Amino acid sequence: MIESNDLSLEEIHVGQEVQFKVGISKSMVEKFVELSGDCNPLHTNESYSKDAGFPRIVCHGMLLASLFSRLVGMYLPGKNALYMSQSLKFVSPCFVDDEIIIKGKILKKSMSSRIITLETKIVKNNDINVVIGEAKVMVREN
Repeated sequence: MIESNDLSLEEIHVGQEVQFKVGISKSMVEKFVELSGDCNPLHTNESYSKDAGFPRIVCHGMLLASLFSRLVGMYLPGKNALYMSQSLKFVSPCFVDDEIIIKGKILKKSMSSRIITLETKIVKNNDINVVIGEAKVMVREN
């Protein structure tokens, strides 16, 4: 289990960044299919995916986006986070067996509202953008 950060609003600064790596496995996609009910053959059938022009099974965009929850809830700011909103743009496909990097960077911080704005990004293969967006997170008091 990952140890959660415990950053206070005072400890957070504009420009602060965090990142972590995840390998996308077939098991992860299968668990997401079971959880979400999205069993589109692009995500479940290798030959269907290849016939559609993809090299392997395509990972669900929302499975990837769910990793932003780990970014916010465990790393930046960590346990004091209250997710307010998240925008998403799916830029490039991600496939089973890809290794991705989930990145977050503080863009804004409001002491009065206690809300931080993060640039959220998932990249693969030498910084090819896969998912990009922006999160708004309230930082609760310790």
